[in-house]
Amino acid sequence: MNYILFDGSVRNQLLPFTFTRPVADIRIGIMTIREKWEHILGFTTTTVTEDYLSEKWPMVELDQNILINASFLPSENLAKIVKGLEENQAVFYNEEPIAFFTSEGQEVDFDTYNIVQYTYDDVLRIEHTWDIFSKNHQAIKRDFEMITKDRTSQPIPEMAVAFSKENIFIEEGAKLPLCSLNATEGPIYIGKNAEIMEGSMIRGPFALCEGATVKMNAKIYTGCTIGPYSKVGGELNNSVIFGYSNKGHDGFLGNAVLGEWCNLGADTNNSNLKNNYTEVRLWDYETEKFAKTGLTFCGLMMGDHSKCGINTMFNTGTVVGVSANIFGSGYPRNFIPSFSWGGAQGMTTYATKRAFEVAEIVMARRSVVFSEEDKKIMQHVFEATAQWRRN
Repeated sequence: MNYILFDGSVRNQLLPFTFTRPVADIRIGIMTIREKWEHILGFTTTTVTEDYLSEKWPMVELDQNILINASFLPSENLAKIVKGLEENQAVFYNEEPIAFFTSEGQEVDFDTYNIVQYTYDDVLRIEHTWDIFSKNHQAIKRDFEMITKDRTSQPIPEMAVAFSKENIFIEEGAKLPLCSLNATEGPIYIGKNAEIMEGSMIRGPFALCEGATVKMNAKIYTGCTIGPYSKVGGELNNSVIFGYSNKGHDGFLGNAVLGEWCNLGADTNNSNLKNNYTEVRLWDYETEKFAKTGLTFCGLMMGDHSKCGINTMFNTGTVVGVSANIFGSGYPRNFIPSFSWGGAQGMTTYATKRAFEVAEIVMARRSVVFSEEDKKIMQHVFEATAQWRRN
């Protein structure tokens, strides 16, 4: 069977992260959503997404296909039902399709389908940017069970202090001398060749992905994911970093999501709680207004390739687009459009030529090529977001 992941109706609610990737390639828990589905199905997947992303993430259609809504995270129950779908069958969650069978070239009309409602209580779905961190505890636990099933962890080093050792899994090549791992409230996963430096204190659920680093004396609270080849230091709480991003110094990051290739300067802090304890609102790209989140705690959402200088202060509920460069004193606006340059004193447009030069240098340092496909995607984002820049 050929499995295809599609963005679904929530794609725009997941901007700025879906400016530069399909919904399927959002990281939550230990793995991306695509990696979860491929792991549990035992097959590779392709993608239905926006036209400008399709060159990098093409769709492959065969005679028989099952399309899966990438905003839904897989479970054993759901995967079993999806695998069993046959011609003109679909599984829905309320009014939203989770998955459906199609033949090559078929025009889908759900009025002609035999629709089954998914009624299990294990639904885990990403509908808003803030779901990425607020549901990360659950996602880590679910991924931990999938990844570690019938496998044996590398031994915990004698010099590490560990609580609830049965909930800690260490991959080959990981280094963790003189650190504290508390998995009492949730599992801790340490990826291949990852490193936790001396003096760090970590509480689960926690995921440190392949090649990532926790720097000395870091304090990491529950619900954090540090994506592949990222570096973190200071204090973190309930935050997700997709990959190849750095928060390498002291400073607080809480209830936040960072995309790929981001860098936070030394002593950068974000507020995650308003002084009056009222509900946090976040910029909504679809309505072009600040939307209610239903959350008291909500910090920073930062798109790919964005960076900030030392001592940057982000207010509660700040959204930063793709390839923004923020610096200077004071609090910048709580919505910073893509390709913006400046800070609280004012913003100008960050020219693509300069932005691309930086991206090429930054990615080359990790032996990753800033490809022509990447440039086309970033150029599209620059043009699509011009309406929100003031100059």
